[in-house]
Amino acid sequence: MIGLLGRLTTERSATAILFLLLFAMASRAAVDPDMWWHIRLGQQSVDTGHFVYADEFSHSQRGSIHKNHSWLAQVVIARLWRQGGHLGLTVYVASLAVAGMFFVYRAGCGSVYTQGFVLVIGSACAAAFWSPRPQMFTFLFAALLLYLLRRLKRKGQSPLWPLPPIMWLWANLHGGYILGYLFLIAFILGELLNRRLAGVGAAVALPRLRRLAGFTVLSLALLPINPLGLDVFTTPFETLGISGMREYIQEWQSPDFAQPLTWSFVILVLALAAASWASKVKFDFTDLLLIGGTLFMALYSARHLSLFAITVAPVISIHMDSILERKGWTIPRRSKETLIRSALNIMLILIVALGTIAHVAYVSSGDTIKQMLALNYPAAAVEFLKESGLSGKIFNSYNWGGYLILNLPEFPVFIDGRTDLHRDSLAEYTAAAFGRPQWSEVFARHEIDIAVIETDGPLAWRLEEAENWRRIYRDGVASVYRLTRAESGSAGR
Repeated sequence: MIGLLGRLTTERSATAILFLLLFAMASRAAVDPDMWWHIRLGQQSVDTGHFVYADEFSHSQRGSIHKNHSWLAQVVIARLWRQGGHLGLTVYVASLAVAGMFFVYRAGCGSVYTQGFVLVIGSACAAAFWSPRPQMFTFLFAALLLYLLRRLKRKGQSPLWPLPPIMWLWANLHGGYILGYLFLIAFILGELLNRRLAGVGAAVALPRLRRLAGFTVLSLALLPINPLGLDVFTTPFETLGISGMREYIQEWQSPDFAQPLTWSFVILVLALAAASWASKVKFDFTDLLLIGGTLFMALYSARHLSLFAITVAPVISIHMDSILERKGWTIPRRSKETLIRSALNIMLILIVALGTIAHVAYVSSGDTIKQMLALNYPAAAVEFLKESGLSGKIFNSYNWGGYLILNLPEFPVFIDGRTDLHRDSLAEYTAAAFGRPQWSEVFARHEIDIAVIETDGPLAWRLEEAENWRRIYRDGVASVYRLTRAESGSAGR
């Protein structure tokens, strides 16, 4: 026992504290707008065993086939929701986030203090991607794949046989698996360029590159073992090709550098530039392709900031370690500690662990969740509609569609976060939601009877002025309007 305590060095304690703090950073109230419909689809998959289905949750796309590329992740999310509620999904996000950052840590170089500095900034940048959705699996598997590739590059060897099962599992969890193949292509191409232009010694050995290419091809052959069949290859590109997605959906737009959430991205870019200049370590073609590619993706879409973070963080740590080693600014590693220092280390770990547990308990507590729902969702309006006895087709806010699918199933929604399903409704939704002159045409075309919208939104002003619409509920977040003409349908009678 005494021997084990002595092995709890300050460096090992700092590593434990670092990841406990990252877990706390990743723990937040599970109230993401898309979380709700992922839960509902996961429940449907569990109950019916069907993963590709004709839509029954919206009236605008009712009967349309939805190719659900995230079916397995939704099953996981639904199970966690059923067993643990908001706490279960908070732990889900934090666990996958920390697991991903662990692989980023292993891909880097240097002491825990150097890496900890980089990891905190990288986590702050990646945190915009962390939410209770299937995309968390893309974050984890992308970090794992980059770790395996960097290990192959650094040590000349890395287990490649797990690649096919990793990519198969990834493809069943989330359509972001396509990013893994972009990483693989960039790595192989970069190493070939290194061999061609920088000399054989600067590149991964050709036999190992051939094995990597072979396992990559084998993984592609396994992907159709999926409810989507061969459509697994085209579904991600169909989603990326949705017209107007970048115009209407914020996370697909370029980063807004006026927002504090993007400042960690700027810090990472500056840190990369400064560290690479000071270290005198040259970039090779593999790093240039991976960093350049993810930088372009991050600038094109804020959704991809996390990919840049996990790609660049290990590179920054390598350059920083080179600077510190050249200047002799290194902290010697201790293999053992005195009993007093080990006891202090244990106390520090326990204090941070208790703080992390307290934070997780707070963000997932009933009071916190109730407050967050009241501020961001039509919680009270939903209760009103449940008791109203009304029926009919509703028009709803885009961000509320998933919440309504799960909490007000008796009213099929107009739109929700399934952009691949609602691609043809995005323009109509925007015209109505922003109160443009076409709003009445959209309502008439879809026979809208009830509107559940933001109280202070432009459409609310239009409906207040419309003679045939009457407000029947209002609070600080949501208002409910009802069509009052005799020919309005079931809700108007």
